[in-house]
Amino acid sequence: MPKSQEFVFVTGLSGAGKTTALKSFEDLGFFCIDNLPPVLVPTFIDLCNSSTEEVKRVAIGIDVRERQFLNDFLEVYKKLKEMPYGVKLIFIDSSDESLVRRFIETRRPHPLAFDKPVIEGIAEERQKLDEIKNIADQIVDTTNLTVHDLRRFILQLFPDIAIKQELLIHIVSFGYKYSLPFNADLIIDVRFLANPYFVAELKNLSGNNEVVNKYIMSHENSIQFLEILENFLSFLIPQYQKEGKKYLTLAFGCTGGKHRSVCIAEYIKTFLKDKGYVADLQHRDINK
Repeated sequence: MPKSQEFVFVTGLSGAGKTTALKSFEDLGFFCIDNLPPVLVPTFIDLCNSSTEEVKRVAIGIDVRERQFLNDFLEVYKKLKEMPYGVKLIFIDSSDESLVRRFIETRRPHPLAFDKPVIEGIAEERQKLDEIKNIADQIVDTTNLTVHDLRRFILQLFPDIAIKQELLIHIVSFGYKYSLPFNADLIIDVRFLANPYFVAELKNLSGNNEVVNKYIMSHENSIQFLEILENFLSFLIPQYQKEGKKYLTLAFGCTGGKHRSVCIAEYIKTFLKDKGYVADLQHRDINK
């Protein structure tokens, strides 16, 4: 089996952020499974290998609080390390104080402290997991991390994968007289541009028409606006990508959604595609 097949095991202390970490791997395109008993890991890997659909990257959440589970995992992990896979163990940790605070805030009992103080359950779990923490390839301390910080940290562990994540940009033109798009992230009002509606020969044409386009672009404020907008989007979109945003909707509005917003939306779609982004376009109100 080629080394390119990658298995990442995620374990650690209860409340430290294992679930968030696993969801981050899911965002990276890993096939994820949680709370898989270690003894079933070899069978699961065999199933991945026999699947008709190639499974290259897998993240497995492991709960090893029980002594037998711990022994099973250590044995399985050692064998996997000797095989031609990419195998990595990530241990999610946090300070006792932070863990106690999280359990109090969520009003959830610690799985090892149903009938005793949370801190005692944490101490017991920490002792049980000490051996597995010592063999971890990566220890992530979430004491001072938000869920968003943890997600960014996981993405940074796999930069070659994360950089390939595509931000899908949806562009929509609309008319203010027909309401705002409900799902827009950014709404840009272009009603300040010259309005072809008041030019008799252009009134019944749309912003897709070359003559209408030339009319709008013949005004200096249109050119200045697009230069500013290009710089704005060139700065803003990479910031969204760094935050792991997967979808972005840009809405351009004019009065009726037929002329100015259509023209500008078409321009921005071309601009973004030329910069290598994946962008689609909808003219919501062009025929109204």
